[in-house]
Amino acid sequence: MNESAPKKIRRELLRHILLFSAAVVMLYPLLWMIASSLKPDELIFSDPMALPKSFDLSNYVEGWTALRVSFTTFYKNSFIIAIFAVIGNLMACSITAYAFARLEFRFKRIWFALMLGTLMLPYHVTLVPQYVLFLKIGWVNSFLPLIIPKFLAVDAFFVFLMVQFFRGIPREIDEAAIMDGCGPWRIYWKIMLPLSTPVMATAAIFSFIWTYDDFLGPLIYLNDMRSYTVPLALRAFIDSSGGESLYGELFAMSALSLLPVFIVFLAFQRLIIRGVALGALKR
Repeated sequence: MNESAPKKIRRELLRHILLFSAAVVMLYPLLWMIASSLKPDELIFSDPMALPKSFDLSNYVEGWTALRVSFTTFYKNSFIIAIFAVIGNLMACSITAYAFARLEFRFKRIWFALMLGTLMLPYHVTLVPQYVLFLKIGWVNSFLPLIIPKFLAVDAFFVFLMVQFFRGIPREIDEAAIMDGCGPWRIYWKIMLPLSTPVMATAAIFSFIWTYDDFLGPLIYLNDMRSYTVPLALRAFIDSSGGESLYGELFAMSALSLLPVFIVFLAFQRLIIRGVALGALKR
């Protein structure tokens, strides 16, 4: 028996109300932060629910230079680390994934299982030995501990995603290339990479966002404020000794720090969805 039109309309209306309510709950912290960035410090917590009476942008102007170092430097540091992390992940993870998906070598299944096993290891488990290693070779207080490991295929998630994608490419293409005299490196460079644009774009976008948002890694390895990334700079607005904290400037710079992530996600969200879907469905 077909459902009556009024009942169907009521059900759809209720569903939209529930979805709208959930969206408001999830977006409220962001909206509160933006509203607080437009208020003087004394009004942020005294009347937290009130909307700003005027759009005062002084927190944005003062927050940019409120610390000893300009936020231009922090953005530059974050982009340097994120861009090199993207390059490293694309190079190392794609080569590793190609080897697992297309080449034959001893203990291949065992190495692949061990690689997948690293996905279950929390970052904190390897943090201390890595720090000791980087300290002994003199890399602490530099960008090297945050960049060099990316060129060694340490992100098993991207390797797994690319392996699934490469397995979906017909092997007849490899066989035809071998008959034309192509070796493994040429097949990887001339055939695999051009065909894997969706998954490579997905890996690049996720790598950029995760590296740009990373707080713990820079906190451990970077000591000089001139080397700070944006997340570390935001923490510097809070005085842990109990002194005066610059909350207005903090919220203003926090709002600005979200812009690169929003721009990247909104510009490439179709590639993200397509790459993840293809990587998950192909065998």
